[in-house]
Amino acid sequence: MRKSYTERRNSTGIEGINLSNIDHSMAPETEIKEFRISVATWNVGGKAPNPDLNLEDFLQVEGCADIYVCGFQEIVPLNAGNVLVIEDNEPAARWLALISQALNKPLHDSTNYSSDSSHGSRGLNSNDNKDSKSHNLFHKPSLKVLENYRADSSLLKICNCQEESQTRDRQRERKLSDPIHKLDSAKETHRFRPYSSADSMLYMPDIPSFPSSLTDRTYNLIARKQMVGIFLSVWVRKELVPHIGHLRVDSVGRGIMGLLGNKGCISISMSLHQTSFCFVCSHLASGEKEGDELKRNADVAEILKSTQFPKICKHRPCRATERIVDHDRIIWLGDLNYRVALSYEETKVLLEDKDWDTLLEKDQLNMEREAGRVFEGFKEGRISFAPTYKYTQNSDSYAGENVKSKKKRRTPAWCDRILWRGDGIEQLSYIRGESRFSDHRPVCAVFAAEVEMRNRTNNRFMKGYSCAAAKLEFDNCISRRHSLYEF
Repeated sequence: MRKSYTERRNSTGIEGINLSNIDHSMAPETEIKEFRISVATWNVGGKAPNPDLNLEDFLQVEGCADIYVCGFQEIVPLNAGNVLVIEDNEPAARWLALISQALNKPLHDSTNYSSDSSHGSRGLNSNDNKDSKSHNLFHKPSLKVLENYRADSSLLKICNCQEESQTRDRQRERKLSDPIHKLDSAKETHRFRPYSSADSMLYMPDIPSFPSSLTDRTYNLIARKQMVGIFLSVWVRKELVPHIGHLRVDSVGRGIMGLLGNKGCISISMSLHQTSFCFVCSHLASGEKEGDELKRNADVAEILKSTQFPKICKHRPCRATERIVDHDRIIWLGDLNYRVALSYEETKVLLEDKDWDTLLEKDQLNMEREAGRVFEGFKEGRISFAPTYKYTQNSDSYAGENVKSKKKRRTPAWCDRILWRGDGIEQLSYIRGESRFSDHRPVCAVFAAEVEMRNRTNNRFMKGYSCAAAKLEFDNCISRRHSLYEF
């Protein structure tokens, strides 16, 4: 006859079993942890950066985020040569160098990189001054050399679905039981491979890696992509690299003929632990004539429709979503080009009074979102800064303030924006930078994002059994399961 729960618990036959620990071991399979994401967007007006340009304010480095998403528009002039012939990737290399310099400043303060070697060699000379180091860094830089900013490709996984993680755990367990493979048990068995022509520029296996003394960076580049003037890169804290999976890239051209890359977007999809993220950097249709906002709405709709990330694993359900809107957390940044639906004269009066709230009531993006015509389900933080476009070069004056010709005037507007979608994400700050480098001001935001992680302590037989009679029976199981979690 079966005993009741109370009788079983009080039975001398199982005296010594710690039932509270068994209950504890049945904890949820996942836990939630919060990560900080810094996002920045800047239309740089077709200008290549100078070596002394400081991006620390642009990236909000002082806040020390876990992930940095850096989006640029017009890193090259949008002329026929760049749009129709071949992309100039030298400016992209310069921006990567400056981003790495800002994020990994202590390392760069004592390091001199020379990019004039065909083998990607780096020179080290602590006696060189800042000017000479910057000169070498910017002397004909190439993306092939600067690819060394990327994280170690062997640490990036194709898939980090729960089923795949369990498969890797079983593989490790089998290896641990085989004495021949014990020395190799700590190696990662699932390596990152290129899987789409869309991100072919992300992985270059023939490039020599940095010496060990130079690889200890705080942040590693995990993905980057250029489409004419649009350039997007994602950097993560080095400790997070092994937990990044499902890394994919896609781009959509919406420029000339509705196809070319002078306008459009780049999207990067990834998962961190068990949560999927999508970062979209776009440059939408320009123009401040009445009705131009509809072109921008159409660009957004086409981007959402046409962006499709390649399939990379067969697990069901799989975290590797194929569409933008299917991701758990989405952040959309860029020069969205929405204007203020007021005359130049009306806008100027409100600008002088710094009446941002009244101006924002006539902001086209706000009006189109409220009408349900674009960015359905997306949110934007409160804007408490001046319009970011259009400034006179190297000036704090808006273009048109000192000219008589109405053709040269541009009504100031908040063209540069950052929006997000999804639960478990909160915007902590939303500001603009004050660099005079471009006719746009950069815009930055910091987010707190919840990430779902597998709870590796959830194991029924890890601890809690002190009964001498049961000890031998469970010895093999305990030893095998303990070894599984030791590294």
